[in-house]
Amino acid sequence: MYDTIIGIDLAKHLIQICVVVNGTVISNKEITAQEFSSWLVNTQPAMIIFESCATSNYWQQVAKDAGHNACIISAKLVANIRQHQKTDKNDALAIVQASQLVDIKFINGKTFSQQELQSIMRMRELAVKHKVALRNQIEGLLLEFNIKVSRRKGGLSGTVQSVLEDAENNFCLPFRDALNATWQHYLHCVENIKTFDRLLSEVIKLHPDCEKLLALEGVSIINAIHLYIAIGCGEAGLFQSGRDAAACIGLTPIQHSSGGKVKLGSIGRFVKNVSLRSYLINGAMSVVYHVDKRAARTKKEKWLKDLLTRRSKKCAAVALANKTVRTAYAMLTKGTEYKAVPLEV
Repeated sequence: MYDTIIGIDLAKHLIQICVVVNGTVISNKEITAQEFSSWLVNTQPAMIIFESCATSNYWQQVAKDAGHNACIISAKLVANIRQHQKTDKNDALAIVQASQLVDIKFINGKTFSQQELQSIMRMRELAVKHKVALRNQIEGLLLEFNIKVSRRKGGLSGTVQSVLEDAENNFCLPFRDALNATWQHYLHCVENIKTFDRLLSEVIKLHPDCEKLLALEGVSIINAIHLYIAIGCGEAGLFQSGRDAAACIGLTPIQHSSGGKVKLGSIGRFVKNVSLRSYLINGAMSVVYHVDKRAARTKKEKWLKDLLTRRSKKCAAVALANKTVRTAYAMLTKGTEYKAVPLEV
């Protein structure tokens, strides 16, 4: 236990520092971001709590290097604890108060390498969003002229080329140039996605713990990196069990119990990492479809086929994704590798 607890409200240029010793506020002052690094080095080791924000992972790493016990706390929780109006001083004090709640759960901090992986994933996701938006816009604009995209016409590519090359469709030259520019932008996004996929396949080789997750059923490179970032390993992982990790990702039923009556609902729709859950369930669905069409080869496939006799394919996919997260948690925290257990002949 630390007698000194310091709440840090981070900002781009100014940082608010609230120092509490044995429950008494000693100081609550504001310094610049440039001064904060030297302040961390010159301050005696203490428990430092950062509010979750864009730079919280970076400053947590710097604080740990300076010998402090640094943690990150939810900004939503701090907002619920904060008293009076929203000011930097009140926020910094609320950070300390929130950190003293009974059985408080802090947010997983990311290592430098995990931040790199996350950044590449975010850039790829942005390229995918741009690609989908451009495709929808091109199809919608062509539909205004009753030009429909179909596979018989060569899909979107064939339709656009047909419009650009048809001299009898009465489209003016500026419109053709605009459509061609948008189409080239779309093709550029497609190439960007291929580039990001290649870079992800290269960077995963630099992280053996992440690469070994590819042995799990339904786990691709994207799923492996997502799991590695979400669950973490070593000091970065703060989940106490694989069940906690699966619940955080949104793969366990929502519980609404009262008066001794336990009521379980559907899996949570509103979770922080919706994309990870979507990727995991999609990967699990592909495994479910393949296993349903052939005989089971491993004990997990036997479990999955037995589950399919009682539940729907979607339910089985969610159960498999849940098991995948728990297995990945065990692999990352215990340093083990996954090998499917074959059925005894």
